[in-house]
This record gives sequence, structure tokens and C-alpha cells, in this order.
Amino acid sequence: MTEDTATGSGELDAADYAEFMALAAEEGFDGEELDGEGAHVPLPVLAVVGRPNVGKSTLVNRIIGRREAVVEDKPGVTRDRVSYEATWNGRRFKLVDTGGWELDVLGIDAMVAAQAELGIESADAVLFVVDATVGATDTDEALIKLIRRAGKPTVLCANKVDGQSTEAEAAYLWSLGLGEPYPVSALHGRGSGDLLDAVMAALPEAPPQTFGVAPGGPRRVALIGRPNVGKSSLLNKVAGEDRVVVNELAGTTRDPVDELIELGGKTWKFIDTAGIRRRVHLTAGADFYASLRTSSALEKAEVAVVLVDASETLAEQDTRIISMAVEAGRAVVIAYNKWDQMDEERRFYLEREIEKDLVQVQWAPRVNVSALTGRHMEKLVPAIETALAGWETRITTARLNAFLGELVAAHPHPIRGGKQPRILFGTQAGIRPPRFVLFASGFLEAGYRRFVERRLREEFGFVGTPISISVRVREKRRRK
Repeated sequence: MTEDTATGSGELDAADYAEFMALAAEEGFDGEELDGEGAHVPLPVLAVVGRPNVGKSTLVNRIIGRREAVVEDKPGVTRDRVSYEATWNGRRFKLVDTGGWELDVLGIDAMVAAQAELGIESADAVLFVVDATVGATDTDEALIKLIRRAGKPTVLCANKVDGQSTEAEAAYLWSLGLGEPYPVSALHGRGSGDLLDAVMAALPEAPPQTFGVAPGGPRRVALIGRPNVGKSSLLNKVAGEDRVVVNELAGTTRDPVDELIELGGKTWKFIDTAGIRRRVHLTAGADFYASLRTSSALEKAEVAVVLVDASETLAEQDTRIISMAVEAGRAVVIAYNKWDQMDEERRFYLEREIEKDLVQVQWAPRVNVSALTGRHMEKLVPAIETALAGWETRITTARLNAFLGELVAAHPHPIRGGKQPRILFGTQAGIRPPRFVLFASGFLEAGYRRFVERRLREEFGFVGTPISISVRVREKRRRK
């Protein structure tokens, strides 16, 4: 669609844009890649705040229309500030889910409270959630003082109002001095429309949806690894601020946290994910859902930075996580974290472990970093760029077939059962990751396919990307 077919200067009205996105989805295009907004247009920000367990994440899921935020029936599940995009009556805005704010807490709870306060500071308006069945508590009163100091427009949500009988309890919240309390059931959706109308009145106007700007926006980088390898510390270091909660407690992160970061002269979208535990099907509650969100974040990313704790012996879990990124077809960079804790003996053993356990991913760029001290952080971006370049490499059919002709002449497939299968020709079917289809006169053994892949890498690079090779065998022509 050209710009002159759109309304005005490349803008689409809501109906046309929705129709275009629906058609694109039918054709197999990813909506995120097509959405021209791509972080170039700042959306108005609404921070959802309240004390623990008042139903903030349930309300967020209700507003965005899908189960994205991790929800469990116990306090303190959300820990970081997590952003989602939402629309209401054709207006787009950014929704920030925060952890429960508490008064005079220590340790990880204090960090969670600090993230909620930062959420209020960076928002254009605040959605203050109170549990109507409990009423206003001292913690709610203290949080109201904080919101008033920030001077942000505030909408009061009285949550857990499931019927007429509890509406009277919501009316008591007028005493908080924040204006009309909107009775809502985040679980059942009751009253959410009136609440969102009030939110729209409090938020500044969203910029119009435009089409025709560079697609895709910033490149998407997922930080993955087992719990406690330093993913959140790495994100905080590259962001230059305490963006996510970091604690010695393994499994601190639960929701994937997206952060736009300026690094190496470019804007990147880093996604900090929950640590992948040994047996996902045995994890319970929030940890189970967190592992599902990590898989989903990996699917949306373009490159996976797999963090490995270099100070510990490589675990089977590390190799499984790398395999997970490869199977998802993502570009891969392996970052060996905690390099500052290494001595010469450990380095020697680590090299042996890499040779033995990571032989299948020798093509992945490797960086040795320390998220704590910031050592070698400048090497991360070149490694990511190299992996993405390999992920998007395309070879012309003529060049590929010249290479395959030389390969088959020098190293023919072994004879099996009196027959020698031969590669007739090949083509590159796609990129991101590179996919090749080889047309052959007979079945090619797995060992020979691996040999072809190895030679492809030697000839054309493909650094940092998995390669997919499929074989189509020519069917025998029937005799007349």
C-alpha cells in the first residue's frame, strides 16, 4: 500500500488499519513487524499501582485483552515494571504493570516498591487500584501521598466489585480524596468500560497511527538462561540504571521485561526473561507461567543472548537452553557471565567443557562479560550484529549451485545398498534463519547433511545463526 492511498500523509484511519493488519495476519506476516509505530512514536503512559494482591496484573490482562501478565492468588508475584501496549476506542496507550507497593519494607520488597515509584514518576497518568472488599488501608493512604507529590492525574479503581452488594463498599473510597471510585471486577470484566473511559480522559492524546515508516523498529534481543546467571544484572548494566529487580534469590524475574536501550549508536529492545528451570512441567504457579512467558518472549525476539555462569561447571540445563534458542530459529550469542570471578584453573576447565558440550554450536559468537563490573560490555553489540547479519544472509541460487557442484564432485555421498544418492541442485528457501532445500536423487544421511552444513558455514559464514537443511527426493518416473 502506497502512501497516497492512505489518508493524508501516510496515516490510516482505525478501520483501514485494522483491515490491513487482518489481511497481513492471514498472509502469515507478524503484526509486530508490520506495525510502523516501532518505538518511533512515544505513546502516553498509564502506570497501574497499588499495594500487593489488589488485582493489578489481572486488571492489566483485562485491559490488554489477553493473559500476558503472570497472575497467581498470592501477593508479590509481579516484581518489575512491565510495559504492554493497549487500545481503547481507537486510542493507543502504554500500560505499565508495577509490583505491589508497601510501606517500610526491606530487601527484595523494597526494590519492588522502588520500581513502582519509578513507574509513577515516568507515567503520564496513574491508575490507582484498591481492593474494595478490604477498603482503604494505611498502605493505601501512604501511597496516595506519594502519588499526590508526583502531581500526576489519577483514576481510582475499586477492584473486586463482583455484584450490586459490594458497590456500596466501593462508595466508601470517596473518602480517599481522589475523586470518583470506579467499581470494577478485573476478573469478570464488570465496569471496565467506564473505568477505561475515565482513563482516556486523564491521558494526553495518543499520536495518530502512521504507516510507511521503517518497519520492525528496534532489533529485539532476548536475554535467556537458567535462574540466577545474571540476566537482570546485565540488563541494568547496559541500560545504565536499575531497570529491573536484582536479588540473590533465584527466579526473581517473572514477567519478561522489555526495555529500549541505546547501545553502540543504535536503539535495541532488550527483553529480560525469567530463568528457565530444569523441568518446566514440574514447576508450579507463577514459576510455571513465567517459563511459558519466556518461551513466548524468545519467539518474538530476533536474537537470543544465552547467559552462562562461567564460574560454575556447564550444566545440562545450559545446553538445553541453547538448543531451545536454536530450535526456535533465533540468532544466538553465548555470553559467559561472571568472568571477573574466574581464575586460570577454571578457565582451563571451561575451555574443555565448551569443546565437549557445545560442539554443536561452535558457530555462535562468544563474549566473556561481567554484568557486575561492566567488563567487556562493549563486545556485546558487535557480537549481536554479527549474529543478526548471519541470520539474514542470502545466497543466490547460481552461487549456491556452483558450490554444491564442487562439493559433490570432491566429496560424493557414500554408496548405500548399491546406490549413490546425489545432490542435483539446491535453493535457499528463506532467511531469518537461513533455510535450504536440496533436491536429490535419493535419501541423504544425517551425517552427510551435517557435512554440507559445515561446508556451507566455511564458505559463506553464517556466524551466529542456525541453518535448516531439508531434502526433497526426486520421485521415480513410472514406465509407460
